[in-house]
Amino acid sequence: MSIESLIEPRWKHPPTVRAVTTTRQGGCSQPPFASFNLATHVGDDPDQVAHNRAQLRHLAQLPTAPLWLNQTHSCTVATVGADHPDCTADASIARAPGQVCAVLTADCLPILLCETNGRAIAAIHAGWRGLAGGIVEQTVAQLGHPPLNLSAWLGPAIGPTAFEVGAEVREIFCDCDSHATVAFQPTRPGHWLANLPLLAQQRLTRLRVRHIASSGLCTVTDPARFFSYRRDGRTGRMATVIWLISGD
Repeated sequence: MSIESLIEPRWKHPPTVRAVTTTRQGGCSQPPFASFNLATHVGDDPDQVAHNRAQLRHLAQLPTAPLWLNQTHSCTVATVGADHPDCTADASIARAPGQVCAVLTADCLPILLCETNGRAIAAIHAGWRGLAGGIVEQTVAQLGHPPLNLSAWLGPAIGPTAFEVGAEVREIFCDCDSHATVAFQPTRPGHWLANLPLLAQQRLTRLRVRHIASSGLCTVTDPARFFSYRRDGRTGRMATVIWLISGD
């Protein structure tokens, strides 16, 4: 496994659950997608993306290709094995060995979930719109296991010192939960720095998800390792993938 290309989450998970998130290093795409871009929708050469996806499967030793999603900041959850590739959704769940969930990000927050006995997994693409709209709650509900039996990992995303938003974004979150005020720090008039991982953690905690771990990694401030849409505009995407293996 390439240390430069893949990051393994540190979180509470059963031995039948595997997960990685990619960096921008180790692929063949050319600038501005250099080099390990895994997205087909950003304008990169399709052959380069296909090569990078094959490289991901090799490096991570994936049992099969992931269910790649057409992400639109929705609250739709797909099911691996039931939905077709490139279906429109912003999360996916799986319940059988050999099934691979994946989300693409370049500042939005990737969230992984697993049932602590290894019976179900999920990957979530959580931008602020999806988070405010309930993508986390919808995914937990569709997993169908008590939240106390779930573990979560928050991957690399835009950090709390880099994500400036307007007052309307703060109002959306704070109107739903007064505790969300601590996730916003004022900057210039009418603007706030938003702590996206903290907002996600608050929602997971409110659902009573017991184990929550965070990478603590900021995509914007680490250009050597991560793509960032906010920093660069036209850029590639990282992938966060999770899958189940047989316990035999």
